[in-house]
Amino acid sequence: MIKRIAAAAITLAAMTAPAFAHLDPVEHGSFMAGFTHPLFGLDHILAMVAVGLWAASVGAMDGSHKALWAVPAAFVATMAIGFAAAILGVPLPFVEPVILASVIFIGIMVALALPLPTAGVAAVVAFFALFHGHAHGGEMGEAGALGYAAGFLVATALLHAAGIALGLVAGRLLATTRGAIATRLAGGLTALGGLWLAIGG
Repeated sequence: MIKRIAAAAITLAAMTAPAFAHLDPVEHGSFMAGFTHPLFGLDHILAMVAVGLWAASVGAMDGSHKALWAVPAAFVATMAIGFAAAILGVPLPFVEPVILASVIFIGIMVALALPLPTAGVAAVVAFFALFHGHAHGGEMGEAGALGYAAGFLVATALLHAAGIALGLVAGRLLATTRGAIATRLAGGLTALGGLWLAIGG
């Protein structure tokens, strides 16, 4: 399982190496327009990778694998709801500030490594996912809703997988204590990245 997640993370890293602009859905198709959309925003990338890191951290603390699927699943499912709300014209206040807050907050939670229940972590990420999904819906443009949604949901899942892989690899390749420190450091750097974006980085 770890090898498969690590392979997905490596593939994702290769795909996100160039700086993507939002693709024209007419030229590239709705799926690719949606797929590249979260990859173009550093705030989305940081938040979604941090969700995976948090899931791996919680899973390591409680000794189960439930968090590895429950936390990302909560994010992806609620993100789809936020997207639907946007395309139906349902307003959601403070979308961009909450997205930036999600990067900072989740990064801090990973850094603190608090022993929280999986259900609580899933609820927190679901709250933030609503705003991420709404932002994607608000910028859909001429893309077809189903293809576009499928694209950004797949990209989101891969970003979560990248974060999970980082957390699992840190725990496996390093001694337990050092692995935990590496994960907490990654969370701290994520929070700093979110703060940098919030002040106009």
